[in-house]
Amino acid sequence: MGLVQVAAIVFFAALYSLTPKAFPPDVPFEPVPWTLSIYAVFTLLRLWLAVRRRLRPWFLRLSVIVDISVLMVTIWSFHLQYQAPPALYLKAPTFMYVFILIALRALRFDALYVLLAGGATVVGWLLLVAYAFYYGDPVVTHSFVDYATSYRILLGAEIDKLIPVVLVTLILAVVLLRARRMLVSAIAEHQAATELARFLDPEVATQVRASELGIAPGEGMIREAAVLFTDLRGFTALSRTLDPRATIRLIGEYETLLVPVIQRHGGSIDKYLGDGIMASFGATRPSPTYAADALAAVQEILEVIDAWSRERAAAGEPAIQINAAVATGPVLFGVVGHESRLEYTVMGDPVNLAAKLEKHAKQEQSLAVTTAEAVRLARQQGWIPAATCELRLGRAVEGWGAAVDVVVLG
Repeated sequence: MGLVQVAAIVFFAALYSLTPKAFPPDVPFEPVPWTLSIYAVFTLLRLWLAVRRRLRPWFLRLSVIVDISVLMVTIWSFHLQYQAPPALYLKAPTFMYVFILIALRALRFDALYVLLAGGATVVGWLLLVAYAFYYGDPVVTHSFVDYATSYRILLGAEIDKLIPVVLVTLILAVVLLRARRMLVSAIAEHQAATELARFLDPEVATQVRASELGIAPGEGMIREAAVLFTDLRGFTALSRTLDPRATIRLIGEYETLLVPVIQRHGGSIDKYLGDGIMASFGATRPSPTYAADALAAVQEILEVIDAWSRERAAAGEPAIQINAAVATGPVLFGVVGHESRLEYTVMGDPVNLAAKLEKHAKQEQSLAVTTAEAVRLARQQGWIPAATCELRLGRAVEGWGAAVDVVVLG
């Protein structure tokens, strides 16, 4: 607000200096330069306090009174400048600037300051009318022509000037009150939405926010994707030796390490499965490198878990190992659940196969496995294995009806 006031002072000073004057050059007193100078000093003081974060409510209210008072004193001084009866200033168009001062207070987004500005304007103008009536030599008239062509006072015209001031003030105050309530409500809802978004994958949260017609169960689409499952090996036995807080802390560390790796490679977290994670690549958002991204994520996960396990061993804590598996193919990405509780998820054969391969990894004496098809696709998409991959043909995977060509990754 202070910057706006400084800009206004500069504008009006330039306007006053450049435009032709409506008074003789030999007038004994020019109020506008004095008014602008005094107002500039006060405005700069106010701006300095604002920059230093020292503005107090009483000073802000004083600023409103000073703004209106400076304008009213300027208008009052016109009869001195032109050496005419006080009734002269009642016809000054300068009065219209009160609407700028009232609207300026709306920048604080607080109706109190608008009401204060409007009230000060009414009081100030009534004082000017009273001064012109009692200290001039006015003749009250009921003729608008006499009022417009003489120094006579038409009380109805002065009241007419105040009615728009009162109405504009009240309308602005009501608008600000409504806008402030909406703003507070919007901030609260945004904060709640931000917190809720933490329970969703960022890609899913983006889709929810972008949905214009609302989310309904049964909506979905088929996409080529890769599905990743990870699981802490031996977690059930390990958790029996830990207290609940230590168990939750262990899972938290595990997820803190893996989730950024998955997201860095373009994966989306579908759900947390206790000590396991289900993620997809290319399902929530189409990707031409979904298979390469998934296998690159697995390679980095193995490196991260290995480093974490060595840190734990050095600290005298049990070492950690994981199972990880990737499967590729067409998946259904969509919304399931009831209207009262919806969930975005990925469904299809790759999901079922990846879940079963994750359990199967232990039988292969491996930390991570995938399918030969996933490796073929990943190579086509630019994936380069960090170590030798071993192909094992025709493996029987529990719960899967057909033999699977498995590739051991770690």
